[in-house]
Amino acid sequence: MTSLLSDERPADGLPDPTLLPSPAGQLTRRAFIAEGGATGIAGVLASAPMAASAAAAAPAGANAVQPPSSSVPLALRVNGKSHALQVDPRTTLLDLLREQMALPGTKKGCDHGQCGACTVLINGRRINSCLALALSYDGAEVTTIEGLARGDELHPMQAALIKHDGFQCGYCTSGQICSAVGMLREAEQGAPSHVTADVRRTGPVAPLSDAEIRERMSGNICRCGAYPGIVAAVREVSLMPRRSRA
Repeated sequence: MTSLLSDERPADGLPDPTLLPSPAGQLTRRAFIAEGGATGIAGVLASAPMAASAAAAAPAGANAVQPPSSSVPLALRVNGKSHALQVDPRTTLLDLLREQMALPGTKKGCDHGQCGACTVLINGRRINSCLALALSYDGAEVTTIEGLARGDELHPMQAALIKHDGFQCGYCTSGQICSAVGMLREAEQGAPSHVTADVRRTGPVAPLSDAEIRERMSGNICRCGAYPGIVAAVREVSLMPRRSRA
């Protein structure tokens, strides 16, 4: 017997049962498919005018994401120079520095605040600029890697990383340097770290051990693995007089 789900003819040469007249009140498979297809097409044709009229009645772009109607004023002092800017409220400080202010020394690494390549100084304090909305720092003093040197004279931290071969590809280096400068200020102000022996002690945390330096710089990742040179450079600068490394 041939299955009703097969289009093959019976082996005995009899006609396909689906082609024979069906008993009263019973649909054949092919008749059912034909009737269902006709009903579906009719439904589509009937709904087309309704869809067209609904689309015509809806305002253009009603479901589109609308950009901000205007930019917002922002005042920043970047590397010693004052800037009056107009920015999209959603702009991060990292994108503002790189794309609008042509300061590409601050790198976009993970863009999630996990690698430290985007570290800059805000009023002397280190932050991850990829996580910072630019408008949050209206009126702030921003220092990037481009602003650390005094003309042709390198900042002591820059010179120390070169001396101790503290980088290879160099992509993370600007963030490492800015982070190290901010970290030394934190230690001078007495901020403890996870490995500080006595967190109740007041005053500068000095001298900084290698364990302290590694812990305090752990938010800055070097994919080349130049950590020994970085630690040596930071240790050397940490031992300099304060005025020499300002």
